[in-house]
Amino acid sequence: MTTRRHVLSTMLAAGASSLWDAPFGFAFASVPGDRRLVVVILRGALDGLAAVPPYGDPDYTNVRGALALAKDGPAGLHDLDGFFGLHPALANLKAYYDAGQLAAFHNICSPYRDRSHFDGQNVLETGGIAPNALQDGWLNRALAPMGLKDGTRAMAVAQTPPLLLSGKTQATSWMPDVLPEPDEAFLARVKSLYANDRVLESALASALALQARSQGAMDDPASRKGGYGANLSPLFAGAGKLLALDDGPRVAVLDASGWDTHVNEGAADGQLARRLQALDGALDAFKTSLGPAWGKTAVVIATEFGRTVHPNGNGGTDHGTGGAAFLLGGAVAGGKVHAQWTGLHAGALRDGRDQPAQTDLRALFKTVLAEHMGVSRTALEGVVFPDSGAARPLTGLVA
Repeated sequence: MTTRRHVLSTMLAAGASSLWDAPFGFAFASVPGDRRLVVVILRGALDGLAAVPPYGDPDYTNVRGALALAKDGPAGLHDLDGFFGLHPALANLKAYYDAGQLAAFHNICSPYRDRSHFDGQNVLETGGIAPNALQDGWLNRALAPMGLKDGTRAMAVAQTPPLLLSGKTQATSWMPDVLPEPDEAFLARVKSLYANDRVLESALASALALQARSQGAMDDPASRKGGYGANLSPLFAGAGKLLALDDGPRVAVLDASGWDTHVNEGAADGQLARRLQALDGALDAFKTSLGPAWGKTAVVIATEFGRTVHPNGNGGTDHGTGGAAFLLGGAVAGGKVHAQWTGLHAGALRDGRDQPAQTDLRALFKTVLAEHMGVSRTALEGVVFPDSGAARPLTGLVA
C-alpha cells in the first residue's frame, strides 16, 4: 500500500520528469557491478574539532576552553592514533575505525570560503568552485559514467531529491510512511483519473510497486508512525534494506540537519553530543540492515564548512572554514586519520579564527568515485567536477 503523500509526490515527480528524455520510473533493476555508494550531508556545519578532536595538539585544550574533551575518564574521547580522537558519542564509529572500516579527514572543505549555509551547501552539492557556478549536482552528473542513468539506480531518502542528486539524469526519492494509508476506494479513483494518461498511469503503478517493496523492507511498522524528528535510525535502516536488495538502488543520499551549534554546543554532553550519538546509532542501523552488502559499500559524510576554533560567548561555535569528513564502509581502507595538520596556534588560523582548508572535499569525492565506482579520470575532470584539476584525487582509500 502507499500513502496519499507518496501518491501526490509521485504525480508531481512524474510531471516534472516529462521534461526529460524517458518516462519517470521507480522499479529497481539490476545494475553493472554490485558496489554501493552513499553520501550523507550534515547540514548546518559540523564542528570538526568536536567530532575528531586533535587532543595531541599542544594548543587544543587552551583554544577550545569549555568545549575541550577530556582524554581520559568516563566521558573521555576515543583515542585513534595518539594525536586525534573521536567524540565519546561516536562509539560505533570507533569500532569501525578499529576494524579498518573508517577513515577520518581533517582541515578539509569545499572551495567555498565564506560563511553562508545556503551558498556553502550549494557549492558542496554542485561540486563547483563558487555558489551557483553549476546548476546540477555532482552526484547526478556521475550517474551516467557509473552506468546508472535510467532513473532507477539512485535514491534520495527525502520527499524529493536534493540538489546533489538533481540534474538531467533521473533519480528517485523514498521516505517511509508517516501518514495513514488511503483506502481502496481512493486508490481506485486515482487510478481511474489517470487511466488515459500513459505517463502518469505508469508512474502511479510503479510507485505503488516500489512502496509495497519498501514497506516489506521496513519490517517494523511501529517505527514508521508519527514522523522521525532527531531519530535518524529508521531512515538509515530503511535505506540500508533497500540498498541490500539484489536488484535495489546502488547510490543513495541521506540528509541529517541540526549541526549549526552557535549556542550551548556542549562538550562530552549537550546538544552536539546528542546529535552525534543519533548519527552514530543511525549509521550502525544502516550497517546492520545492509547485511553482507556492507562489504561492498562506501559511505561519505560531509558538511558545508567547519566551525570556529575558539568558542563564542554563548558556549557555541560560529561558522568557519576547514572541518572534518568521514569515509566508512566495508569497502573502505580505513584505520587512519588523513590530515595536513598545521596546528591550532594563532599563526596557523585563517583570519585568526578558522582552521585553514588543506584538502579539497572534491578530492575525496573524486577518489571514491574513481576507486570504488570506477568513474574514469576523463569523466571526473570533464563532467563530474569541471575546474577541479587542482583537487587531485587521494589514494588508497578503498580496500
